[in-house]
Amino acid sequence: MYKQQRRIHQLLTVCLLLVMATGIPVNVAHAKSAAEIDIGVAETLKRFKREVPGGSKFLQRANGVLVFPSVIKAGIGIGGEYGEGALRVDGKTVDYYNTASASIGFQLGAQAKTIVVVFMTEKSLSDFRKSDGWEAGVDGSVALIEWGVGKDINTADIKDPVVGFVFNNKGLMYNLTLEGSKFTRLNK
Repeated sequence: MYKQQRRIHQLLTVCLLLVMATGIPVNVAHAKSAAEIDIGVAETLKRFKREVPGGSKFLQRANGVLVFPSVIKAGIGIGGEYGEGALRVDGKTVDYYNTASASIGFQLGAQAKTIVVVFMTEKSLSDFRKSDGWEAGVDGSVALIEWGVGKDINTADIKDPVVGFVFNNKGLMYNLTLEGSKFTRLNK
């Protein structure tokens, strides 16, 4: 498992270096401290509550929330993405995680996104925490929620045990997938 993580991280580093060599501006990913991650998670949750109508009440119903404040995706033909975040239960950080994935196909450039994964049931949270590297779409499905602008999230009929939200710098993004993204516990 560690070797696979290391290979993905090396692939992402190579991709970032290639992107930087093309002159496209991008922040170089580095391992963050627990304190840095916690600050980013707190800011992300504030943003979630501000931008998602009813977000605060929605999060109160959650059994756990996995937050990745910044996931960098970069590639030239071969791409990868990587980010670090934290799992919060009852408002407190209980574990730190990274997310990583690789892809092949036409791609050039880099972008950043924010991911919030909400565990709505105790079983989905327990299954996630017991796993040794949880992959979206394989170990569990993550439903990405779409609803009308201005509508309260609590009016949506959400029955899925795991719900995901993806943001970019312009706000909540639609028509994306988290399938293939792997979440692995970090020692921080």
